Amino acid sequence: MFRPLCWLLAFAFAALLPGQETANIRLIVTTDLHGYLYPYDYYTGKAAERGLAKAATLIAAARAENPNSLLVDCGDTIQGSALETVYQGAVRAGRATAADPVILSMNELKFDAMAVGNHEFNYGLKNLNAARDASKFPWISANTQVMPGSTEKPFAPYIVKMVDGVRIGIVGITTPGIPAWEEPKNYKGYRFLPGKDAAEAAIRDLKAKHNPDIVIVAAHAGLEDNGDLRGENMVKQIATDVPGIDAIVFGHTHSTVAGHWVGNVLVMQPRNWGISIGTMDFSLVKTAGKWQVTDKKSKLIPVTKDIAPDPAILKIAKPYHDAAEQYLNSPVAESPVDMSAQLSRIEDTPLIDAIQQTQLHYANADVSFAASFNPRVTVRKGPVTVREIAALYVYDNTLYGIEGNGKMVREALENAARFFETCPDAACDHGPLINPKVIGFNFDMAQGVDYEIDLSKPVGQRIVNLTYKGAPLKDDQPLKIAVNNYRAGGSAGYTVFKGAKVYYRSSEEIRDLIVRYFAERKTLPAKSDGNWRVVPAAAAATLQRDAIAETRRGENR
Repeated sequence: MFRPLCWLLAFAFAALLPGQETANIRLIVTTDLHGYLYPYDYYTGKAAERGLAKAATLIAAARAENPNSLLVDCGDTIQGSALETVYQGAVRAGRATAADPVILSMNELKFDAMAVGNHEFNYGLKNLNAARDASKFPWISANTQVMPGSTEKPFAPYIVKMVDGVRIGIVGITTPGIPAWEEPKNYKGYRFLPGKDAAEAAIRDLKAKHNPDIVIVAAHAGLEDNGDLRGENMVKQIATDVPGIDAIVFGHTHSTVAGHWVGNVLVMQPRNWGISIGTMDFSLVKTAGKWQVTDKKSKLIPVTKDIAPDPAILKIAKPYHDAAEQYLNSPVAESPVDMSAQLSRIEDTPLIDAIQQTQLHYANADVSFAASFNPRVTVRKGPVTVREIAALYVYDNTLYGIEGNGKMVREALENAARFFETCPDAACDHGPLINPKVIGFNFDMAQGVDYEIDLSKPVGQRIVNLTYKGAPLKDDQPLKIAVNNYRAGGSAGYTVFKGAKVYYRSSEEIRDLIVRYFAERKTLPAKSDGNWRVVPAAAAATLQRDAIAETRRGENR
């Protein structure tokens, strides 16, 4: 791994002074567990190399290598998998008789701290506080603050730990986009400050009061802000602009960064769902009574099929896992044909139309926007279970109805069309034509309008033949638009939706609305209506190849 020259010089200088006291400290990191405890994919019903039970075995091995360790999580723990969905529903309904399964597992593993994630707020403060109260470790967030007059419990901005005589300060930071994504009642009493400003203030306070030898930021925010939601991903900004930081570990974006230098700050992101853990090692020497960091390095350790799950975590998870399986195996409706979502990001498909039909119905909307969150979904002809429908919509998003117009629809579709690369007609058979800089779940398709995406045109000019009820869609045409709560907040570049008047908010997640919609109608759509397509036709074969490769590879959902 590349290290800045100053670190190499510092390490060499330390080596010239024999007899000095030394220390080696390890930070072990998980992030975006999203309720995954079992090594299991709830949406396929098959074993999978993920989950805290297997990650726990890696954690134990990392501790055995260096007992002078701290264990930290970077947030988004109590939402995501079907195990947590069923449990959180029981908490909300007042039927839960035990504590949160992920929190119990983290207690078992003796986590030292967890940075607060945005998805901790998905089920509201009753559920958040229940999980927090069960935790034997602090939830930290310097930029999540209690508003004046609120009786909500504040989050500590940081923790201080002494390990092998070395004083370590860990500052928590949370992505501040929560008010754009959540209903106000889900975060009532809290405000979310800019991450950089809060980190700067917290580190200043930390150093004044505790004089730490190592300063680490644990952030639930991505590395670089892509402009989709200002300040959502500010790790690079914090590393660049806030002095006195040795390292940043982070999550939120479900990608991986094994080790990256921003100036003298080492940054690292393990994979989501317990697919990997990260370790960060600090070497120190004591000079004139003060510890100095002379070297730091990081690596990611993946969960593999050869890693045995921790029996203690499996035991904690089992009753929750069994409840989730019972729910997921419940029949809902019938499918008249075999269906697959594999090509759902390059052509109109009935499975995405199923989402659109649901959203149009419950939001009483003219136009609906939805993405393919899981292109690996297949549905066989015959009975369809909750599991199969839940696999189509793997996030706990809620449904919004917003007041908009034709211009809003056009601009949103142009933003979605960034998912594809530009290709002149003669070159469309080369590829790849899927833009690696745009995550697949940010490609939204629209229902209620007809249109084409012309890849021979530049970004921003690709939506052609856009019609509504058989006529060209005018910019000033009033429309009621159905979107999820993240889109309503302007995420993923859909800033055109941000600030629009909201006329409807669902009290249920979209996934549950889909289940209810088709439980009442008993039958899924047999075919799509073909209201959109990608042109020129020469791109079709290349896009199919790209889509299949993407599905096989998996993505950072």
